Amino acid sequence: MGPLRAFLASELPASLQDAIQSATSGLRKTLGDDLIRWVPAHNVHLTLKFLGDVSASNLDLIKQMLTREAAQFPAFDLDVEGIGSYPTSRRPRVLWVGLSAPASLISLQRAIETAASRLGYETEERGFSPHLTIGRVRQTASAAELQKIRSALEETKVGKIGSVRVEAVHLFKSDLLPTGSIYTKLFSAPLGVRS
Repeated sequence: MGPLRAFLASELPASLQDAIQSATSGLRKTLGDDLIRWVPAHNVHLTLKFLGDVSASNLDLIKQMLTREAAQFPAFDLDVEGIGSYPTSRRPRVLWVGLSAPASLISLQRAIETAASRLGYETEERGFSPHLTIGRVRQTASAAELQKIRSALEETKVGKIGSVRVEAVHLFKSDLLPTGSIYTKLFSAPLGVRS
């Protein structure tokens, strides 16, 4: 079997994914599908580390690393609220729903980033900023269309959508199909299991 496209992430319950979909439905209607590739509701997740191509032989090393790192951090709660774009509101490329996260999430992500780099995976240059990607702006968007996206975002108010208790980190593979990405969970490492 060839390499997998893989990433490490925390999951959201379907009820919270549906609540995010509802809270952003006005924005989806305003902007439509021509400008934005929306992430299907049940694909929305919190990425902790994008690994890229992973060879089958490296999978066991990644599982061991994930088990070891996850066990060092307690389970924690995330609040989902707010909306914005990266890299800036003037040049939106990624639309996201915000997270207020405890320091332990930042520490967990840093530990995974460091451990992954020891296995030879590239370190992310940008600092980690917890968010949930809900859409990606198409590369072909004109300056006027970017302005339209910016205005729509400014008019969209997203209060607290819900909370989630994060109790594990998962290894997913991503298959790109013409209909979109399919994510398959390959492995789960529980948080905060003290031996």
